[in-house]
Amino acid sequence: MGRARHRQADRLLGRGSLGVLPCDLILDIGEAGFRHGEAVLDGPSSGLLIARAAVVARKGQHGEAVVDARTAVYDPQSAYGAKRFTANGSRAERLAVVLNRYEAASMTGLGDPHAAAGWLLREEGAAVVVLKMGGHGALVVTPEGEAVVPLYRTEHVWKIGSGDVFSATFAALWGCQGMRPAEAADLASRATAYYCDTRSLPVPAPEALQDLPYPPVRPGQGLVYLAAPFFDLGQRWLVEEARALLMDLGAQVFSPVHEVGPGPAEIVAPEDIKGLEAADVVFAVLNGLDSGTVFEAGYAVNKRIPVVALAQNVKHEDLKMLVGTGC
Repeated sequence: MGRARHRQADRLLGRGSLGVLPCDLILDIGEAGFRHGEAVLDGPSSGLLIARAAVVARKGQHGEAVVDARTAVYDPQSAYGAKRFTANGSRAERLAVVLNRYEAASMTGLGDPHAAAGWLLREEGAAVVVLKMGGHGALVVTPEGEAVVPLYRTEHVWKIGSGDVFSATFAALWGCQGMRPAEAADLASRATAYYCDTRSLPVPAPEALQDLPYPPVRPGQGLVYLAAPFFDLGQRWLVEEARALLMDLGAQVFSPVHEVGPGPAEIVAPEDIKGLEAADVVFAVLNGLDSGTVFEAGYAVNKRIPVVALAQNVKHEDLKMLVGTGC
């Protein structure tokens, strides 16, 4: 296990990438620990791991590893009951917290990203908070001010490990190379785009990251109408997943089951139509060709509202009118 982790570090820090880092750096802390440079790992005779190093990147899923570092980058990696860096006695002279909106809300109890970042600066003594906001990029907050770095568009998407690449790149550039927080976060976003597009490591050097041809994502400000059946457990699960993912991308979502709910036709239909007419785009789940969903898609086409459809296990012939009208 230890050798495998050393090989992983060599890939992340190999030649042609970010290079050999001029500091002690623990990239990962597991049950048996992970060592790079001259970091000291004590334990765990009692099941407790203590890491002492110049720079440590700690991930929340690794439990109760206690960190004592000059510089630490903390990624809680848990949207449910995310723990504060200092909760187990960890400490750092310089602390960066890298997390997404759900983790920030879980840790601070605050739904507004700006308020949550401010709380982490005050209560955790963080020097930097990098709060990832899906399609709206990442909010980088320091005591001196705020900046937003974009998400970069790629032809392919591979999410597994993408958060690790972002955190590790930021830790290397900000923690070890002393790069400014916003610049390090931007390059971390570019490195993540490269990884998601190619599924390969190591990521390029900073100069090469700057030259990658990925354009920034420019999120819209409109409303998505979620047209879908929700009459059994599988359908309801798909609606919940689609809604959560759309919102995670920063979209406003009108979901009939959430905004209107069940009820008699003379009440539900007019309210659904109001939401549909206010929408800028429709996302229609056509699995099963539910009559209500097909009606909503046709109504949107008549109103010249763009329709994006998901159709699984549906005959192409049954989609002729939808395809033929540009959905």
